[in-house]
Amino acid sequence: MRRSPALRSRVVGLWFILLSMGTYASAEVKLPKLISDNMVLQQGMKVRIWGTADPSEKVSVAFREQKVATEAGPDGRWEVYLQPLKAGGPDTLTISGTNTIALKDVLVGEVWVCSGQSNMAWPVNLSLNAPQEIAAANYPMIRLFTVPIIVASRPQKDVDGHWAPATPQTVEKFSAVGYFFGRDLHKALGVPVGLIHSSVGGTPAEAWTSWPGLESVPEAKSYLDERGQLLAKYPHQVEEFKQQYDTWLHTADTAEAEGKILPSAPRLPEDPRGSTWRPSGLYNAMIAPLTPYAIRGAIWYQGESNSIRAREYRKVFPGMIQDWRQAWGEGDFPFLYVQLANWQVTDPTLNWPELGEAQLMTLSVPKTGMAVAIDIGDPYDIHPKNKQEVGRRLMLAAEAIAYGRDVVYSGPIYESMAVEANKVRLRFKHVDGGLLAKGGAALKGFEIAGEDRKFVPAEAGIDGKTIVVRSGQVASPVAVRYAWADNPTCNLYNKAGLPASPFRTDDWPSAPSEKK
Repeated sequence: MRRSPALRSRVVGLWFILLSMGTYASAEVKLPKLISDNMVLQQGMKVRIWGTADPSEKVSVAFREQKVATEAGPDGRWEVYLQPLKAGGPDTLTISGTNTIALKDVLVGEVWVCSGQSNMAWPVNLSLNAPQEIAAANYPMIRLFTVPIIVASRPQKDVDGHWAPATPQTVEKFSAVGYFFGRDLHKALGVPVGLIHSSVGGTPAEAWTSWPGLESVPEAKSYLDERGQLLAKYPHQVEEFKQQYDTWLHTADTAEAEGKILPSAPRLPEDPRGSTWRPSGLYNAMIAPLTPYAIRGAIWYQGESNSIRAREYRKVFPGMIQDWRQAWGEGDFPFLYVQLANWQVTDPTLNWPELGEAQLMTLSVPKTGMAVAIDIGDPYDIHPKNKQEVGRRLMLAAEAIAYGRDVVYSGPIYESMAVEANKVRLRFKHVDGGLLAKGGAALKGFEIAGEDRKFVPAEAGIDGKTIVVRSGQVASPVAVRYAWADNPTCNLYNKAGLPASPFRTDDWPSAPSEKK
């Protein structure tokens, strides 16, 4: 059937309209979610702005007195760098190509990534004094961005989410450690603060490390092998489930016909491809998309899920830090983390003391800082509520390590020991103000052992900036331990009120979950 000239004209006209619409849509400049209204740009360093457009499309970015232009590559991707900026705002950032995007209420200040497992994810509304904290959360110069939980097999280019000023409504479900850290940092520096929260409860460090990063750490091999076996077995498990389900259907039909209670249905096994324990799965989806964004540093609260492999964490954790630093390409940015809090461990396969020791050892990595939490945990809850003090201790570390301020930011850290006849003298770092037993009582939490490796409670006394440890049961001591337990009774602090980290002078095999 032949169409009339008028109909042909309308069809051709509609075709051109649709074609032009499609061309316009594909040519539009598009931005990742991190580059959006209300964001905070990092002060004092070059800042990358990036996105997509049509191949060869000219794109310009204007902010304050700067204007930078570029051209999208063959894959449509483009990026420009703004020269170092001074803190302040709000200002408007404009990106122009075929279309123009004006980002409003943009601040310049300090940007930190907040990551880890459930103690980092723990929200303000479940923390200490939550109603008062939420009501007081009115900080327009603090901006919050939360990355949704997702797993990916390959590094992603973007995440969902949006920037929002800190208000009672936005703070309520935000990371408590992240918020309290950012609030105290904002007060200390007097500049805007941007917090990017990306954490998932119950996850190991291996899920937060890139695949090349994991392959570079020999101690991660057992984990990779274990998870690889789960992936290999899954198709067989699905086949077994199908057979079990067919059998169940027949049994259930018979039971229903006879008026009997139906048996429980078999459950489809979890697909390890979507597991938050998948090696690199969380890094790919929740960290890799953040790495183009300029940051000052990262805070980290994790380790509980690695305590079953505490000794491997000695290498896995520093490997993850190196992996992140390489991905961001900013050199050794400050990486601050929380040592495990005291908790009465209920699983005998977990080794709380050795995991804390692995975290202590990680202080040998440049520009790292550790907030000790051995005194503010909850023996009966793995999620202690006092996130305010955790955030404050992390902020003190940031002041010293990231900003070069002369502040006491750490409690006593064991440095060396010397045997003097029947006693041991211990020396510490971070004791400029002196040592003290909190509450004025005798020092608690020290043990001493001889060559038989049998530890007994010890007397400990402060002698200047050192501690002398002894026991009438050990005539020739060779090793000392302090707070070496899941939920220890211990009270060594410096005069700045910061607790000493648990430690041991030996490296003897340690049984998991040493309860004392």
